[in-house]
Amino acid sequence: MTHRSGFACFVGRPNAGKSTLTNALVGEKIAIASSKPQTTRHTVRGIINREDSQLVLVDTPGLHKPRTLLGERLNTLVRDTWTEVDVVAVCLPANQHIGPGDTFIVKEVASLPQRPKLVALATKSDLVSSTRLRSHLMEIQQLEESVGLRWEHIVPVSAVTGEQVDLVCDLLCSLLPEGPALYPDDVVTDEPTETRVAELIREAALEGVRDELPHSITVVIDEMRLREGRPADKPLMEIFASMIVERDSQKGILIGHQGSRLKEVGSAARTQIAELLGVPVHLALHIKVLKEWQRDAKHLNRLGF
Repeated sequence: MTHRSGFACFVGRPNAGKSTLTNALVGEKIAIASSKPQTTRHTVRGIINREDSQLVLVDTPGLHKPRTLLGERLNTLVRDTWTEVDVVAVCLPANQHIGPGDTFIVKEVASLPQRPKLVALATKSDLVSSTRLRSHLMEIQQLEESVGLRWEHIVPVSAVTGEQVDLVCDLLCSLLPEGPALYPDDVVTDEPTETRVAELIREAALEGVRDELPHSITVVIDEMRLREGRPADKPLMEIFASMIVERDSQKGILIGHQGSRLKEVGSAARTQIAELLGVPVHLALHIKVLKEWQRDAKHLNRLGF
């Protein structure tokens, strides 16, 4: 039996459904998802193991018009990823008309010196009628002529309902080159555990905050350790984390009235972290102000961007 292995990358505008689809395909939450744009800030690799193939999905930040040094670095990360994958799947949400931003992204991919195979995904297909979906698929088809490329496949998909998720996986695997597995067959991501924990905290912090806050929040894990002196059958993971914002006013928003908002974030994050780690969790959250960290090269370097 021929075995295929390789990398496929999801690209698209912010909030196009890339992370949600990644999680649906992997079958486990490895990338945080939020209604806030530009939630993803680094490449997240999810690994799908099948008898005849191993597909490594690379979820990237949404390509956008940068307003900060962080934004510029994220866009560079996206473009660098395009040159390293075998397949690029462009996510074009069915509940939005194809606009200049989508066309720009498709043209950027099409202009690569060594163009990967291209797939178009009409994401969020569950949010539209069949008539609207057909119209959207025709718009995607028309991009071939206007941009000068060829789609290997055009597929409507819903990560929420699971409709055609398996088909997307089949098609992506079929486009990979022949080769052995690149990761052990029991691995679903190469993300460090601390990074996944920090992202779950940031996801909880993003819910319900004002528009100016999402881009200003990042999370750093200061320490993770099993509490000493606990019985072997009753472990407790202690996690000390810092949520970093850019201004004192943002710190106040995250804390909330008498600490109510901070408690909500801690409770929501703790539940998901305990599920990830498989042990009860004690989570201690602190908020730090790092002035204009998104625009400062030294701060970005220290924070891993």
